[in-house]
Amino acid sequence: MTRSLKKGLYVDERLIKKIQDKKPGDRTPIKTWSRASVISPEMVSFTFAVHNGKDFIPVAISEEMVGHKLGEFSPTRKFTKHGGKMQKEMETAAKQRDLDAAKAAKTSEPAKKK
Repeated sequence: MTRSLKKGLYVDERLIKKIQDKKPGDRTPIKTWSRASVISPEMVSFTFAVHNGKDFIPVAISEEMVGHKLGEFSPTRKFTKHGGKMQKEMETAAKQRDLDAAKAAKTSEPAKKK
C-alpha cells in the first residue's frame, strides 16, 4: 500500500538535518540505516552510505534517483552465480585459454639487450 498523498513523501528527519549540517565540498558519505527514505531533490550530489544489513554501500545520488527509495540502490542479497557441473567446466576451460594466451605472449616477446 502506498503512502497517503496528503502526508507527502517519507524522508527521515535526521537525514535532512545531516544534509543541512554538511559543509559544501565535504565528500564523506552520510551513513544511514533509513532505507525507506525517499530521495528528495535536496539530496542530489551527496553520497550516502546505505546499510544493507551487513555493510554500508556507498550510493552517489543523481537527478534520475529523485523519487526512489534509498534501499533500492543497496541490495541486501548477493548473487553468486547459476550453474553446476557444465558452468564449472566452462570456467576452467576459459581460465586455461587465458593462461595459454599469456604464455604465448611471453614467449613471443624478443629478449632485451643492454
